[in-house]
Amino acid sequence: MPLLFTPLTLPAPDGDGLTLRNRAIVAPMCQYVIDAEDGVPTDWHLQHLGSFAAGGFGLVTTEATGVEARGRISPRDVGLYTDAQQQAHQRLVRFIHSQGAAAAVQLAHAGGKASTYPWLPGQPDGTVPAADGGWQTAGVADAPVLPGLDAATALSEQGIAEVVAAFAAAARRADAAGYDAIQLHAAHGYLMHQFLSPLTNTRIDGYGGDEERRTRLVREVAAAVRAVWPAHKPLGIRISATDWVDGGWDVAASARLLRRLATDHGVTWVDVSSGGLGRGADIAVGPGYQVTLAAELTRELAGTPLVVSTVGLIDEAIQAETILASGQAHAVSIGRAALRDPHWAASAASRLGVPRTEIPYPPQYWRANW
Repeated sequence: MPLLFTPLTLPAPDGDGLTLRNRAIVAPMCQYVIDAEDGVPTDWHLQHLGSFAAGGFGLVTTEATGVEARGRISPRDVGLYTDAQQQAHQRLVRFIHSQGAAAAVQLAHAGGKASTYPWLPGQPDGTVPAADGGWQTAGVADAPVLPGLDAATALSEQGIAEVVAAFAAAARRADAAGYDAIQLHAAHGYLMHQFLSPLTNTRIDGYGGDEERRTRLVREVAAAVRAVWPAHKPLGIRISATDWVDGGWDVAASARLLRRLATDHGVTWVDVSSGGLGRGADIAVGPGYQVTLAAELTRELAGTPLVVSTVGLIDEAIQAETILASGQAHAVSIGRAALRDPHWAASAASRLGVPRTEIPYPPQYWRANW
């Protein structure tokens, strides 16, 4: 059996954790389809995420899900801070489970990169003005996170405490909706990454300056979520392992933070990405371009309970199997390739020689002759 199609357990502090049917994970991908701008998942999300579950993936992860209204990346994004949103999420989870996959929710706050136009063809760039449904963003500093964005308002320490509480409240709702795992979004230049990186964190209070203080928000969010998230369910995090800029956040700092999150706060899964803050980053994008980052962290974190998944232009079955078989990561997160083929996992199983009776596909699709 190819390693990609062997079970994988995401550990938890209490109990056996979450065992996935295989090591193919759907990466979070924003859809920008909520016309009502109320954060409630729609039928589009049901068919979008449901198709991946029916397509054989082991774990399906939702798009970045705002823990409060001002934390959404765009006005058309998903949230998990109202009863209506929670009920809609429950519907998604129920269908994902019916197809044999596990469900994870990525809890996010975009900080100074919130209130932007949807990243869709024909849409402008930049911050959505209040007249068009946008809002004043709250971030790490009184400054734009990136050129072209409006300046954020720096969160006070009381404001930070409110954000931490919003993550915990969303975690409670995630449990009520039936999610099997949470992934905290600390990557791609969003709020927690803004606090981590010296490129954006210019604070001089208890949340800025040295690495101890710059990592404080992430540690507080992890602690608050772990305190309310059931102990038998795994807690994960997505990080940008490097800013790709000298003097920015880097792999060594990532390893130190992750080891601490695993030891002190029960984090047992990390999805390794990179970048998101621009500022002169020189990223050589190509097939599997972030795998070396995951490989370095896999080595550095050996001996911890952390399961490492890697993401970034992983398209081919043999490519994914090689990553796992060579020990560079424990799982692969698939994004663009899953958009092109929601049944990527079932197709990959066939290409890797998995017996037809073991390929993860619904019985209704038997005529596909994988």
